[in-house]
Amino acid sequence: MLSKGFEIEVYTGRPNGEIVGLSDKIVADLEGFVREPDSRNVEYTTAPSYRYERSLCDLLQPRSRLRQYLTTLGDYTLIPGSTLALGGTEQFQRSDPGNPYHTYIEQTYGTKVVTASVHINIGIEDPEALMRACRLIRLEAPLYLALSAASPFLNGEATGFHSTRWAVFPKTPAQVPLFESHHHFIRWTEEQLRLGTMQNVRHLWSSVRPNGDRRPYNLNRLELRICDLVSDPIALLAITALLEARLLQLLENPDLDPLLASDLPRATRAVDLVAMADANEQAAAHASLDATLHHWQDGRSIVAKDWIAQIYDDVWDTAKRHGFSCFLLPLKRILREGNEAQQWLKLKEQGWENRQIVQQAILSMQARERELQGEICPPCVA
Repeated sequence: MLSKGFEIEVYTGRPNGEIVGLSDKIVADLEGFVREPDSRNVEYTTAPSYRYERSLCDLLQPRSRLRQYLTTLGDYTLIPGSTLALGGTEQFQRSDPGNPYHTYIEQTYGTKVVTASVHINIGIEDPEALMRACRLIRLEAPLYLALSAASPFLNGEATGFHSTRWAVFPKTPAQVPLFESHHHFIRWTEEQLRLGTMQNVRHLWSSVRPNGDRRPYNLNRLELRICDLVSDPIALLAITALLEARLLQLLENPDLDPLLASDLPRATRAVDLVAMADANEQAAAHASLDATLHHWQDGRSIVAKDWIAQIYDDVWDTAKRHGFSCFLLPLKRILREGNEAQQWLKLKEQGWENRQIVQQAILSMQARERELQGEICPPCVA
């Protein structure tokens, strides 16, 4: 099995759904949390872990500590979703006014970046294997967005997107190639820094990127950045299990690399694959599991949920051999019942107001955490 770690961004606010900036207080008083440029969300990370049971506790326990801390500040809670669903886009609320990088972000992007998400990190030490992994997952990242979409509202309105976050998020730089080698990634990154299209090595905001302790030179993990915040930890682990199984499959069979396995014309393959990936991301942001995408192998049209089901069947034996196939099972429920955005939109069709939907999601998120904390985490810790 591969190591797994998570970066979780989450909004804080009131039980009525109003998002309130508290990150300056949280970061000052609570170990393990870091601020985002806007004070309305806060981030925590989990240490790399090989076992899913451990990862589940690592996801839940900081959130439990954060919830307890918020009660000391007043009637505050955690808000699911990945955009400012009920309002607040008109003004940036700085968490660290003296930070020049935050100043650049505010002035350049405004509140388009005030989103909440989950970044999934999977450990891969060999840099060329990591580049292959990034190429494959770049082409399949829209499938993970489709499973995780949770932002159909913005400023109190249904936007027409299932992931409004990814529809508006400023991918940076605007054009990111498929990196053909580690050396290619190093040269490209150095060029972006020289041109100013990236302010620093962290300023690569694409669906997936190579990551490590000294980017772009020392790399040790793939970071999938496209997912909306998945409020149910079990669903998040299922999405992660699909990603890990797919990467294990690639490590065992390097010929799965789209640069090798695609039937698109060789002369323009790398450019065509990037264009296809970008178009598929926008389609998945719009309709998530129901989106019509184009398969990187030959360009054929395929509905996202059907492609996911195919990969699920494809990787099942790999996951079973490595002992974590049971963690894939909740994906069947997502495919059957819809992701969080689709569930919210179903309630809207039934006549619910947006605020009612968000308030219900707040309660559901809290109840699910309590259930899992009570049933699973104590044995993990013991």
